[in-house]
Amino acid sequence: MNLANDGATFSAIYDWNYVLWEVRLKLLAAGFFSYLGVFITAHWLSSWISATYCTLSTKQKIFWNMDITRGLFAVQSCGAGLWALLIDPVFQVDQVYSQQKWSWFHCLIAAGYFLLENIVFNVSNIVFRVFNVFEGVHHLFAFGGLLGLIINIKSGHYLPLMGLLLEMNTPSYCISSILARIGCANTLFWKANQWINIHMLHCRMVLIYHMWWVCISHWNDVVENLGLPYFIVFFMGLSTLTLILNPYWIFRSTQRLFVPVDRKFPKTAVKNASYENLNSETFQKKRI
Repeated sequence: MNLANDGATFSAIYDWNYVLWEVRLKLLAAGFFSYLGVFITAHWLSSWISATYCTLSTKQKIFWNMDITRGLFAVQSCGAGLWALLIDPVFQVDQVYSQQKWSWFHCLIAAGYFLLENIVFNVSNIVFRVFNVFEGVHHLFAFGGLLGLIINIKSGHYLPLMGLLLEMNTPSYCISSILARIGCANTLFWKANQWINIHMLHCRMVLIYHMWWVCISHWNDVVENLGLPYFIVFFMGLSTLTLILNPYWIFRSTQRLFVPVDRKFPKTAVKNASYENLNSETFQKKRI
C-alpha cells in the first residue's frame, strides 16, 4: 500500500479550477443529482424492505425518503465541518479569508443538496397545501448562504463549513422520525436516540456561539470578505437560528421525548391513537 500515491489520488478529487463558473455550476449540479439519486434509491429500497413504508401516504413517503437523504448529507457535512474546526492547519490560522480546494468541493456539493431540498420542500407545500414556517426559513437561508459563496469567490469558507457542521443533529433526528413512523417510538433505542438528538441540538448552540465569536472578533474583516449583501443574508440567518430556530427545535425535541408524536404528521398520530383506543374499548364491550 503506497500512502503517497493514495494521498495524491485523494487530492486529485478536489483538483478543480473553482474560479471558473463552469466548474462551480457542474459541481452544484453534481450535488443536486447525486442526492436526488439517494432520494430515489431510498424510495426503491424502502418499498422493497419495509411493509410499513408501502402503507404510508405519498406525502409521508416523500418525507421518509427526504429524511434518509438528509441524514446521509449530514454525515458528509459533519465530516467536512469537523475537519475545518479541528484538523486543517489553514483554517486554524485564518478563519476569515481562508479557502481550500476540498472546502470548495464540499460547499458546492452542499449547495446542490440544498437546492434539491428547497425544490422538494416547496413543491410538497404546493401539492399538499401545507407550509412549515420554521423549516421554510431554515432551507431558504441555508441555500442563500451557499449561493452567496458561489457568486463571491473571494469569500472565506470557515463560517460556511461551520454552518454545515450544524447538521450534527440531523442523523439522530432522521432516525427518530423514521422509527416513530414504523411504531417504534416507545422503544429504549428510540428514547436513547432522542436523547442524542437533544444533546446535539445543545452542541449546535455552542457552535453557533463560536460562529458569533468569529464574526465579532473579526467584524470588519468578515464584512469586507463576504461583501455587504452576502453578509446581510448570513447575519440574518445566524440571528434567526440563534434566537428562534434552534431554541424552538430544542423545545420540540425535548417535548417529543415525553410525547413521541411525528412532528410533520401530528394529527395523523393523534387520530391513530384515538382509533386504537376506540377499538380497544369496543373489544372490551363485546367481551362483556
